[in-house]
This record gives sequence, structure tokens and C-alpha cells, in this order.
Amino acid sequence: MRMPTSVPAASLLAASGLATMIVAAAPAEAATVEFPQVPSVYHDALICGGNIRSWADTGPQWPGRAIISIQALPVAGFDPGEYSFAPQCITVATVAWRNMDTGAAGEYRVPVLAGFYGSEHYALFQDTGPGHIIVTVFTDMPNIPAHSAFDVPG
Repeated sequence: MRMPTSVPAASLLAASGLATMIVAAAPAEAATVEFPQVPSVYHDALICGGNIRSWADTGPQWPGRAIISIQALPVAGFDPGEYSFAPQCITVATVAWRNMDTGAAGEYRVPVLAGFYGSEHYALFQDTGPGHIIVTVFTDMPNIPAHSAFDVPG
């Protein structure tokens, strides 16, 4: 049996329409900027220390906003408790930011509880406004602060 000539044309049009829909539905480009890690001492143990990592996620789907994330990497230390070499330690990590184009400023501050596994991932939207954002990352204990920058689309 011979197929009508309109079927291949319809199939081709359907396929090209699907391709157009896939391209049109592709997400806008997002950017992730990881800041330098912050070595820090922690509270609640005789000796406890480790690195804090932090980063910003931006994209045109969040104009004028950035998601700031903070996470502790595994800590090392000693605590005289039952699990001496697996202490649970805490520090308050802060990402202070300033928009160099508008002058807006703010900070994301969060208590970070960490152990030999690190910590959970803490994240929060920041209304930075569009522009070039500079950041300083530090903790409430002795640390080596980190400085970085990223851009937020309008």
C-alpha cells in the first residue's frame, strides 16, 4: 500500500515544530561563581577547624537577585566527649555583599554546624539589584576572610 505524499511532509513539519518547541523551552543561561574558601576555627570543641565554601548563583530568570550559598567542608578536631575525633562544631558564616553600581549592600549570615562529614547546604535569595557585586566572606571565629565578585543581570 502506498502512503499519501502529505504524511511525510506532515511528519517533517511536526518534527521541526517539536525542535522549535525544545529550543524555545531551553533555560536561560545561569552562572555560578564560587568564592575562595575561608579557613576557620569553630566553637564547641577543644580544637576544631575547617574550610567554609560559598558561592553565588545568578541568571536572567532572577533579575536583580542572587542565591548565596554557604557550606562547611569536613572539619577536623578533638573534643573530650564520647566521639573525641568526630566533633560537632559551629561557627557563624557571613557573606557580606555590596552592589558597586547602585550602592546597595547586605549580608547573608548563618550558623553553620559541621562535623567530619561537613555541613548541610545553606542558601538564600539576596535582593542585590542588577550590577557588579563584590563580596567578603568571613566567620565569627579566627579565620582568613575571602574576597570575590560576580555580576547580577537586570
